[in-house]
Amino acid sequence: MDLDDMKLAWQVLDQRLDRQHALNLQLFREGRMEKLRRGLRPLVWGQVAQIVLGSVLIGLAVAFWTTQGHVVHLLVCGLLIQLYGVLLIAFAARILYLVQRIDHAAPVLLIQRQLAELRAWRVKVEAPVNAILGCFVWIPVLWMNLAWYGFDLWSPGFFYWAMGSGLVGVAAVVVVVWWMRRAGMARKIEDNAAGRSLQKAEAVLDEISRFEQE
Repeated sequence: MDLDDMKLAWQVLDQRLDRQHALNLQLFREGRMEKLRRGLRPLVWGQVAQIVLGSVLIGLAVAFWTTQGHVVHLLVCGLLIQLYGVLLIAFAARILYLVQRIDHAAPVLLIQRQLAELRAWRVKVEAPVNAILGCFVWIPVLWMNLAWYGFDLWSPGFFYWAMGSGLVGVAAVVVVVWWMRRAGMARKIEDNAAGRSLQKAEAVLDEISRFEQE
């Protein structure tokens, strides 16, 4: 075999190896992308459940304030619960939109950016809003539930106590977050806010990225 034949043989072998590597990469990517889809399903189901919950709250709130609207503070409680239900639906719809727009056929870098947008929404918007609202939403919920049975909690003393409890809750959240950040657990806070489904999806993309670089 002369030199030209050897060069041609090496070129053919290189082409076959490149095709084999491309095929392996495609199969690996397809398998991991399916894993990514499955990993995001619990997040999707959670948002669907949140939409149902928000719809139920809206229905109950409307049924409440339309019958108790002659009492101002009860009307306000019903409207606040209705607004909270709308917010739950809006937040869930935003998450579903961000998940749906993920292009699983796109380059890994683009998908990572899309997941980063989803993470930013959950960590920087959804988590702090839910934490603050969670400290106060129990007040109109309790008020409305008891009013159904004819118990009206209205009094300046109860109102100030309830609002004070909510503010204490907010302060506690702020202190805990501050302490965890000071202790070097900022990433843990963000991961908890992002959720396990998103963390698993990010890990899958990291696997694909490493495989492509090998």
